[in-house]
Amino acid sequence: MPFAYPIYPTKTDTMHVRLEESWREALAPEFEKLYFSILTDRVRAEYQSGYPIYPPAGQIFRALDLCPLPQVRVVILGQDPYHGAGQAEGLSFSVPEGVAVPPSLQNMKTEIQSDLGRPSIIREGNLLPWVQQGVLLLNATLTVRAGQAGSHQSLGWETFTDEIISTINRRREHVVFLLWGTPARRKAAMIERNRHLILEAPHPSPLSAHRGFFGCRHFSTCNAYLREHHLNPIEW
Repeated sequence: MPFAYPIYPTKTDTMHVRLEESWREALAPEFEKLYFSILTDRVRAEYQSGYPIYPPAGQIFRALDLCPLPQVRVVILGQDPYHGAGQAEGLSFSVPEGVAVPPSLQNMKTEIQSDLGRPSIIREGNLLPWVQQGVLLLNATLTVRAGQAGSHQSLGWETFTDEIISTINRRREHVVFLLWGTPARRKAAMIERNRHLILEAPHPSPLSAHRGFFGCRHFSTCNAYLREHHLNPIEW
């Protein structure tokens, strides 16, 4: 049975966010900790504040729900969800079908073309085909206020996503971590380099992509590592 954790009240009393079974089991101790209770109260207050909050509450844990722990082979760690209307869907860098491709994702696709010599399999902006191959699309902060990038970085999400990274580090082997931008790169301290591959670069946003994201060749490097450990490469 999927686990459901109450995040914020609705007209029907309580909205429950579903969480896939393997993650529910792995993260169960976190839900009993004081910081998570405080985080839950803060997130609930934000959704009740009258400000638009992204993603929709039912999609907060979507990255985990769609990529069970035993299937994780690659982690792409972003900063926080897109803060424009209709963009965030609970998967870092991904947008729903029919939504214009954001600049950061366009830069990722540009690097894929340069690195691999062929275009990405992603024709628009929805990255579900990557998720289905075991790519966990996680943000360091899981919610954001509309139009205010980084606005929920003080709520306590980072402690929770630290534990997600630590769990993958402990329970999985030969995972590739793509850490882009300062908040993501802080997570490197929780990863054992003798068990996994860590690839770090500036964030692919237009403000920083030219400072080292372009030319990083993370996509080919990731696949070479997976092949070296007899794992299927990702069709980027």
